[in-house]
Amino acid sequence: MTLAALNAELNKVLSDAQLLPARLPGLEELELWLLDPANLDRAFDNEETRRLLEHPPYWGFCWGSGLALARWILDNPHQVRGLRVLDFGAGSGVVALACKLAGAESVIACDLDQPAQLACALNAKLNDMQLAIAADYFAVSGPLDLIIAADVLYDAENRPFLDHFAKRADAVLIADSRVRELNHPPYQRQQILPGRTWPDLGEPLEFRQVSLYAAGAALGTT
Repeated sequence: MTLAALNAELNKVLSDAQLLPARLPGLEELELWLLDPANLDRAFDNEETRRLLEHPPYWGFCWGSGLALARWILDNPHQVRGLRVLDFGAGSGVVALACKLAGAESVIACDLDQPAQLACALNAKLNDMQLAIAADYFAVSGPLDLIIAADVLYDAENRPFLDHFAKRADAVLIADSRVRELNHPPYQRQQILPGRTWPDLGEPLEFRQVSLYAAGAALGTT
């Protein structure tokens, strides 16, 4: 579990890139190992573009929906305090870390991608926290109070998980910047949250509006 190992994974895609500790805009409570913005301020050649498309280092970014959901959790800590939480498709682990900081009893950062698992572990260490790391959602045993997921609906293969989440946990929170109307009972949109990806990818303003959907136990904001 070393930063050098995670940088080595990044260099398989961008040979001159590196991860730097970064404070997040609007989420100053947490710090993450993220892609150095200077590595994005140039044109990529054809081979780099191919590698980025085939093996994007998504764990080296804090995506807008993750940042928005993490902010919401820290502003509403009673929603996670004392709970056993699973963060599905955890990526950098930002939402899992927000849950832990807000007082969750235990948090599982779950991601199929091994570099993402390493990123979650390193980011937990950076923030002096402990997360459980899981590679397989179905291998996680025991009851779950809350399942959270940010920016996972872009992949149609993830849609069937929505039904499984609602049956397995008392409550589910889904944050997504690309799905404006999730017509999938029992999920209901609660509100629109501001979010932005960091390092900045110059995304359109419409993708800085994050829809928060909930299923299960009532989720208020007080």
